[in-house]
Amino acid sequence: MIELRNEKIAVPVVLFAGILWSFGPLVVRYMNDPHLVPWQYIFGRGLTIFIILNLYLYFEEGINFYKNYKKVGKSGLIGGVGLGVAMISFIYSITNTSAAITLLCLAAMPFFTALLAFLFLKERITLNVWISILIATIGIIIMAFGNTEKNSLIGFIFGITSSIGFSVFSVTLRWRKETPKFTTVAIAGLFCFLFATLMILIKQQTFFASSYNSTMFSLHGTLVCLGLILYSIGSKAIPAAELTLLSLTEVIGGIFWVWLPILGINEIPTANTIIGGFFLFVSLTYYSLIMRWNKRHIALN
Repeated sequence: MIELRNEKIAVPVVLFAGILWSFGPLVVRYMNDPHLVPWQYIFGRGLTIFIILNLYLYFEEGINFYKNYKKVGKSGLIGGVGLGVAMISFIYSITNTSAAITLLCLAAMPFFTALLAFLFLKERITLNVWISILIATIGIIIMAFGNTEKNSLIGFIFGITSSIGFSVFSVTLRWRKETPKFTTVAIAGLFCFLFATLMILIKQQTFFASSYNSTMFSLHGTLVCLGLILYSIGSKAIPAAELTLLSLTEVIGGIFWVWLPILGINEIPTANTIIGGFFLFVSLTYYSLIMRWNKRHIALN
């Protein structure tokens, strides 16, 4: 299985994972009334992620890939459920508020991750990372002040829940290095699939939406899955707090794609959102430059 132990290579890999995820809000905005079919969305996306990950593991490890499920342990189960909760919360957040607010909540991941990694992994947060997080915080605050009129309580709560869930996943990636990382992601897809199935049965709904929406569900699942593969590969060489900081490219790109008029959504960000996004970009640039200059090797936990 692919593992990156060189931090300088892992950084652009994780950055690209965030860029892939940034197309998620755009895909959701292209759906027809996604707020009316949230469980079908979670069902379709979860099933897509589960299938793609298992196919990836099959081609990577052969017919015995299923044995990875016997090795996931507590860290894999907690990480899978945490990521599953993040996926479920995302759709309820973005369909109840603006894409900017949802993405701002996700931008809080480094804070939750740093705290969890410090408490459970005893990972030290370096001064440079704190400076990057501080710059990103300024950007988040500026963006939040510019979007208060669009914010709904339920959208905000689900957005924060999604952020915490993803932070739990990020921390568990570095908890036990022997835990099969991609199997953990597959468990997240399975969790979403099973939970959505239960809710659809309880609500006596159909399992599939329109063919158009079902296609969009699968497309979003594919983007999420590819991003998670890259994110998991890069996680071996990057501490948890820095890992989520790098994935903030999802926030910058997500706001940009739903605004770009040529893509047809034109969800115009406020001036505060643009200024705050610039601070996030500066934060990422600063950290990336520091990594180029820093020759230290971070040992795996």
